[in-house]
Amino acid sequence: MVGISRRSFLRTGAGVALGGMLDVNLFAQTPIGDRPEQDPAVTLLYPRDRVPLTFIIDDSTCLVNMGHFCIPQFQSCYPDRPAYQKPWWTFPREIPDSFVREFGEWCAENGVKGKYSIVPYPSCVGWLDRELPGWSRKDLLASLKLVQDLMVPNWDIHPEMITHTRVINLKTGRPFDEISPATMENSYPREKKSVDELAAYLAYALKILQNCDLPCEGVTTPGGFGNLVKPELSLAAQQAVKDVYNVEIPHYFKYVITGDESTEPIVENVSGLGTSDVQLTVNIPAGTGDWYGSWEGDVTPQPDRYATEDASSGRMVELIEKGQPAFMLCHWPGMFCNGSKIGFRGFQRNVRSLNSKYGDRTHWMKLSEIARYWASKELTTVQVADSVIQLDAPFACPDFTLRTTASQSQPPRLIHNQDRQTLTEVKKRSELTPGTWHRQDNETTVCFALPKGKSQLKLDG
Repeated sequence: MVGISRRSFLRTGAGVALGGMLDVNLFAQTPIGDRPEQDPAVTLLYPRDRVPLTFIIDDSTCLVNMGHFCIPQFQSCYPDRPAYQKPWWTFPREIPDSFVREFGEWCAENGVKGKYSIVPYPSCVGWLDRELPGWSRKDLLASLKLVQDLMVPNWDIHPEMITHTRVINLKTGRPFDEISPATMENSYPREKKSVDELAAYLAYALKILQNCDLPCEGVTTPGGFGNLVKPELSLAAQQAVKDVYNVEIPHYFKYVITGDESTEPIVENVSGLGTSDVQLTVNIPAGTGDWYGSWEGDVTPQPDRYATEDASSGRMVELIEKGQPAFMLCHWPGMFCNGSKIGFRGFQRNVRSLNSKYGDRTHWMKLSEIARYWASKELTTVQVADSVIQLDAPFACPDFTLRTTASQSQPPRLIHNQDRQTLTEVKKRSELTPGTWHRQDNETTVCFALPKGKSQLKLDG
């Protein structure tokens, strides 16, 4: 994604102008598909009954500073836009691995998880699975190894399509000769494309990262990529991620919600429910704008828009207080801020403030973990009879959490095939972890590792 100006989505009835188009309703065009029976006596909660948090980082890749290399290519297509008149040649060409290490280690120490894009052919500078002109092969391999070792454990890796600038001709592997909105990824395609055509483009990007030994369970769209083909895009993401990586639960990031509507992920295009071949795509939106250094890396950060120092206000505070998923958004050049790192310092302050005030009410997660949880939450069949909760889950899911008013006389027991687990009571809701339960008034909250297939939660011994 290049800039909030190109991804300034609001999930409202009026819509917003974006890339020359009016987006009236972001999700109405994409069918959600099948849903199972779920007994109203059971409420499926967020994991550990906490508000999920994540940090979505766009415009990141190995070594290349996209803020430096993107601008002249966008300027060639949109010569009159003020954002592309900036002195890009004064911006550093590299965001060094020393900063990736500093950022990644600090986030690991503070429990932060999220999504980290790796643009496969960043601004047409070079192919990450081949050569990156301006850097040695040794430098490139070391940068990829750093992502594999430091970032992958806590971050989902996404391609942000192939170049993030020019559209690539898949037959030649080169940018199209024409330079126009029709050949820029941020506004591609300008006409209807089939699911297969879109999936081929996504798969091309995914295969480059696969060649780099990077795991992927989802994709990120650059700016307005796919605006005219939203239903097809959801299915294309499903098809491409499953075909290249053979993952159970594909997901994608495209939308930003800064209004009053729900920030919950949407499980789309579900089919095959009740069979061994369930198909779906999870659409995970961000809940904030980018208020650090933006995609160029030269914008003055406004960390208070996420959370003030005392966490008394800000968009993240608002979402947590409402009990809504709080998914932060930024661009990698806006963390580095052309070497000043002031975006990163603002982010560190935000995380400290949020962890200090809401640490026992929130839960940091990768996007793939969020996708798995929402797929399980939406698609698990739930039936209640005689203080026994019958579950039929298409996917296994850690931290699965539910609340019930069904009669309870004994500690809950989870039964799956021949396995029987008696859960442990905790005194506070904030102490819930897999294998525990908490009772308050006439409600029982249970957290456990949900097995795939049929299982029972017995509440009466």
